[in-house]
Amino acid sequence: MFESMNPVLAAAAVIGGYLLGSIPFGVIATKLGGAGDVRSIGSGNIGATNVLRTGRKDLALITLLGDGGKGAVAVLLAWLATRAASADVQAAATALAGASAFLGHLFPVWLGFKGGKGVATFFGTLLAAAWPVGVLAGATWLVVAFLFRISSLAALVAAALAPAFVFLVGRPEPIALMALFMAILIYVRHAPNIRRLLKGEEPRIGGGKKADA
Repeated sequence: MFESMNPVLAAAAVIGGYLLGSIPFGVIATKLGGAGDVRSIGSGNIGATNVLRTGRKDLALITLLGDGGKGAVAVLLAWLATRAASADVQAAATALAGASAFLGHLFPVWLGFKGGKGVATFFGTLLAAAWPVGVLAGATWLVVAFLFRISSLAALVAAALAPAFVFLVGRPEPIALMALFMAILIYVRHAPNIRRLLKGEEPRIGGGKKADA
């Protein structure tokens, strides 16, 4: 597994993935789009949901695609760099790159390690690393969001099930570990949301905003 990787390759996957993941598309989009600094708006989060609070759907879409895309690009670059390697090495490299990109989004070096909650990057990374897993996780999000109308709950359920989906579709163990790593961090970053869910105070999709998401 990871021990079979060349140390230089492993370092490149980690550093390259982290730097890609650290690109703050929400901050860049809002500043270049004339909407100010997204960190001074709403919850202060750099993700697409908070960018949407500027009233600019176009900037929110750019942020969503950028945050999801950087995880996918990190995985695809690692995959391309290891095409001549064994399947185990390729799986390990893509998992390291994807996990590092996700970590970079949550703790970006350019923003003093204060980043987003990682949901878009989570889905983008999964789709690139194992597209059936990404599709299943995305379908889970849609079903839970439709039934309960709570975005954070949908993300938490999708994250919790993602590692199981990896084994369900027969993908390698490194991909499952990557999914588990991302799921744990999503739960950590959603701690305030979890507290509001337990109190029944989490805002619903399209409903009145009871608390700052």
